[in-house]
Amino acid sequence: MSGFDGTVTVALLRDLLDRHARPDQSTAIDDVLISRVTDPAPEGPTMTGAVVAVVAQGTKRLALGDRVYEYGAGQYVIASVDMPVTGRFLDAGPRHPALGVGLILRPELVAELLSQAGPALAPTGGTPSGLAVSDTTPELLDAVVRLVRLLDSPSDAAVLAPLIKREILWRVISGPQGAAVHHLGRADSNLTHVARAVRWIRDHYRLPFRVEELASMAGMSVSAFYRHFQAVTAMSPIQFQKQIRLQEARLLLATRPSDVTGVCRHVGYESLSQFSREYRRQFGTPPSRHHVPPVRQE
Repeated sequence: MSGFDGTVTVALLRDLLDRHARPDQSTAIDDVLISRVTDPAPEGPTMTGAVVAVVAQGTKRLALGDRVYEYGAGQYVIASVDMPVTGRFLDAGPRHPALGVGLILRPELVAELLSQAGPALAPTGGTPSGLAVSDTTPELLDAVVRLVRLLDSPSDAAVLAPLIKREILWRVISGPQGAAVHHLGRADSNLTHVARAVRWIRDHYRLPFRVEELASMAGMSVSAFYRHFQAVTAMSPIQFQKQIRLQEARLLLATRPSDVTGVCRHVGYESLSQFSREYRRQFGTPPSRHHVPPVRQE
């Protein structure tokens, strides 16, 4: 792109996001979210959702299993599967809020773009990680700015937003980390099969399961399922379930700090001692003493 100045474009995006951010992160454009965080809160658990997110200001660190990702202004992160992560902004403050914009990934739209692209864009290599970080390209950053700018022109947004969202997806799919999104749009990909098991664990995290049942759900042998699940999530299925249970427990304890036994049972643990031990190992303090400060998003 001739005459492109990345610093100026990121600054423009930062100003747009700062102006349009809402407490609940929603916007008037479907599937577009804006985050504005003013506290460098302690590391906290969250689910990523399936999203591509561009950072305009601030630096965030995410931990997924034994993998650690750090990204900042002018970079983007792809989460192709809804996964439990622990993360925090490193430098957010009232005078320097962390600002980012996210676009929810819809597999059907990805599949439609792939059908138009044909086989020439087929990814190489094995099953990709469900989380990836990369630098934005001038073309991607320009499209993101144009999408957010439509919030100032609602009448234009109804017609142009779907087109620009497709452009953003195309820039990501054809970029260096596009394999994760590419696999999301293929019904027969290993990532899609793993995502089916991930959704089951996420929706039924309180229940015990047999890995053989999940492998059957994914249409894989047990050994292949373990391998591909680990590649996507950086965890085993049991570790994945434990992360979700502990995240949910931490959120519940923020409002029910004296009900450790009730929270333990609610998230699926039968043993209070096991729950306390794993909670302490995960968060550094026993559940009976854990206080979770709120993260201010304005």
